[in-house]
Amino acid sequence: MTVHKQTASLNWDDLRIFLELARTGSLSAAARALRISHATVGRRVAALEEGLGRRLVERRADGYGLTTDGEAVFALADGMDERALAILRQASSQGGHEAGLTGTVRLTTTPALADRFLMPRLGPFRARHPEIDLEVMVDNRSLSLARREADIAIRLARPQHGDLIARRLATMGYGLFTAAGAPDAVIGYDEALADLPEAVWLARHMVGRRVAFRSNSLQTQLAAAKAGFGVALLPFWLAAGEPDLMPVPGEAPPLEREVWLVLHPDLRDVPRVRAVIEHLVVLFTAEFAAAPDRQNCQFAGTQA
Repeated sequence: MTVHKQTASLNWDDLRIFLELARTGSLSAAARALRISHATVGRRVAALEEGLGRRLVERRADGYGLTTDGEAVFALADGMDERALAILRQASSQGGHEAGLTGTVRLTTTPALADRFLMPRLGPFRARHPEIDLEVMVDNRSLSLARREADIAIRLARPQHGDLIARRLATMGYGLFTAAGAPDAVIGYDEALADLPEAVWLARHMVGRRVAFRSNSLQTQLAAAKAGFGVALLPFWLAAGEPDLMPVPGEAPPLEREVWLVLHPDLRDVPRVRAVIEHLVVLFTAEFAAAPDRQNCQFAGTQA
């Protein structure tokens, strides 16, 4: 098929959306990453195809795949979005000192940390920095900091790839908890999360025990333990203060997971981002260092 001569009017947003669809293979996944509707993804990719005069993607049983022309366009365009975002990050960093403590900071973390740990402790930050708008994205998957899906991430593992700054905030200790009179059964994770360290620990140390309840949500597991389904492996900070739960003594070595704060190097000196980081460090320091015996946790504020 002949390519129409429309390079001068090539729409960058259409190309950016095409790149995300090519990487994810799914309209819904691309839409979530770009924070637009899946209908918009389909419409903009179709517009790109019409402008180029080529069919770039095709529907398959497992999602969307690239045609031969699509692979050629992807090979040429791959990396353009990262370079464009680097320009935006540089502009944000240079303009940060002029803008001061104003603007939006996007933070991503797990549902339990967001709802049960962060939100009850963000009131003082709001009072101190009323001009900073927080956007908290709750997601078990790791959003891309390079593609500006988030400015700051709080993750339960140190990132292994990418040019990112990582600071260890704390080490969370876990224990087994159950309600009075609950059966000798296990509350665990679904098969999709079988590789999660918590799921691996349960599989190794709860061999032969019936799994009476499964969920991919830590907060749902907490609720199941309170409802009497069995024994749940929970962070000490999450189970602390729950009068319906009691610790279960055991001889198995305890599970610990590190909490990491991650951001892109281009944003480290932006005042509004620094303000959020400093508040988060104070929060984790206060929680995990104030009562290490109760929490079975340690604070380790080391720069990586």
